[in-house]
Amino acid sequence: MIHRECVNSEPTAAAALERFFIRHRDRLRFVHFGMFLVFVAVIFVPLLQPDPPGDATPFTDFTTFANYALWGLWFPLVFLSVILTGRSWCGLFCPMGAASEWANGVGPRRAIPRWLRWEGTPVASFLVVTVLGQTLGVRDHPEGAAELFGGTMAAAVLIGWLYGRNKRAWCRHMCPIGLLLGVFSRLGVVEFAARFRLPGGEGYTEKGVCPTMIDLARKTESRHCIECFRCVNPQAKGGIHLELRRPGSEIEAIRYHHPNAAEVWFLFLGTGIALGGFLWLVLPQFQDLRQALGEWAIGHGWLWLAKPGPSWLMSVHPARHEVFLWLDFVLITGFMLAVMAVMTSILAILTIAAARLAGQGNGEASVARRFTELGYQYAPVAMVSLVIGLGGKLFEPLGFTPLGMGGVHAVKGTFFALGLLWSIRLGRAILCRQGVGGARRWAALLPGLLGSVLVGLGWWPAVFGL
Repeated sequence: MIHRECVNSEPTAAAALERFFIRHRDRLRFVHFGMFLVFVAVIFVPLLQPDPPGDATPFTDFTTFANYALWGLWFPLVFLSVILTGRSWCGLFCPMGAASEWANGVGPRRAIPRWLRWEGTPVASFLVVTVLGQTLGVRDHPEGAAELFGGTMAAAVLIGWLYGRNKRAWCRHMCPIGLLLGVFSRLGVVEFAARFRLPGGEGYTEKGVCPTMIDLARKTESRHCIECFRCVNPQAKGGIHLELRRPGSEIEAIRYHHPNAAEVWFLFLGTGIALGGFLWLVLPQFQDLRQALGEWAIGHGWLWLAKPGPSWLMSVHPARHEVFLWLDFVLITGFMLAVMAVMTSILAILTIAAARLAGQGNGEASVARRFTELGYQYAPVAMVSLVIGLGGKLFEPLGFTPLGMGGVHAVKGTFFALGLLWSIRLGRAILCRQGVGGARRWAALLPGLLGSVLVGLGWWPAVFGL
C-alpha cells in the first residue's frame, strides 16, 4: 500500500531553497573543483614552507593559517553545520566524495564487495584515522596532516575507481567522517522526504539516481543523504522534496526512522576514542604512566620500545624536538583504546539500565529495541564534546577579546550545558514514544542523565582547563 505524505503547496523557505539548488546543481562541479584546489593548498602547500616563527598568526603565516583553517574552522564547523543543513558538506562541498565519484566514472565499476558493505567498515575506518591522527601529530605537523588527509583522499579515489556504478561507495560505506556526520544529521533541520512513501522501511538499492544508494521510495532517515539534490524534481508528483523540521525531531521519533544498533555502538565508541585522544595530551598522569612503563620495559630488556618508529606511523621530527618512540605509539594507542572501552561500557550499561526501567514502566518493544532507541539521546552531548574538545581552536580568538580566558571557559560551559539539556530532552521524548509515563519515565531518564554528565566530566579539562 502506498502512503501519501502531507505536502504544503504554499511557497516556503524550503521550497525557495529547493528551487535555488535545482537551478544551480549543474554548477556544483565548479564548487567541487574549487574545494579540491583549497584542499590541495591547505594540505600540501605548508610542506613547501619553512616552519612558522613563534609569533606567527593565521594572518601573517600561511602554515599557521592552514592549521587554524583545518582545526579551528573546518573540523568544528562541519559538525555544527549538520544541525542547520544536515550532510550538505558531503554533497555540496566535500572534495573527497566528488573525487571518488569522478574516479567511478572511469574505473572498472566492480560490484561493491560484502566487506565494504559491512556496517563495521566505517567504524573501523574512523577508529584507525582517529588513532593515526594522534600518533602522527596532525595538529602540530603539516607532514602528518598531509599524510592523513592525502591518504584519505587517495583511498576515496581508489574505492570510487574500483566499486559501484555511478555511485559513491566511499561516502556510503567507508568515509571515516561520513558515519559520524550521518548520526548527527538526525538532529538537523533539513530533511529530504518522499512525497509518496512505500511501506517496508528504509532500503538499500544500487538502482536509481541516489549516489549513496538510498531506496528513495522508502526513505525514512537522514544519515545517508548527502543532499546532492539529484533526486529532487518539483515537477514530479512523487519523488523527493526538501522539508524543514524542528531540530532533533527525527531522534525524538527515532522508532519511526530506522534506528540502528550499529549506529548507536559507533556513537559510544566514537565518543570514547575522541575523549582518549584528548586526555592523553593534557593529563599529567599519562606522562607518569609513560615513565613507569619505559622503566619497566628497559628493566625487562624490551629495548625496542625505546627506539624511534617510522615517520609514516608516528611523529618523528627531530628539528622540532618531537620524536615518538615505539613506547609512545603503543602507549597512546593503548590509552585511547582503553578510554574508548571504558566509556563505551559505561554508556552501554547505563543505556541497558534505562531500557529495563522503561520496560518496567510498560515501555513498548524489546529491551534490545529500547536500548537502540535510547542510545540516540547521547547525540547532542557527544557532538558538543567533539566540538569543544577536539575543535577547541574555534574558541581561541575569544581569548583576545575583553572576555579573556574566563569568557572562553564560560562560552564552552554554556555550549556544553545546552548539549546536555538537549540530550535530556531527547531521552524524555524517546521514552514518551515508548509509552513510558509518569514517575517511571523520569526514573528511566536518570541513567541517560548520568551518562551525559559523565561524558561532560571526561571533557572537563577541555571546557574549564585542568
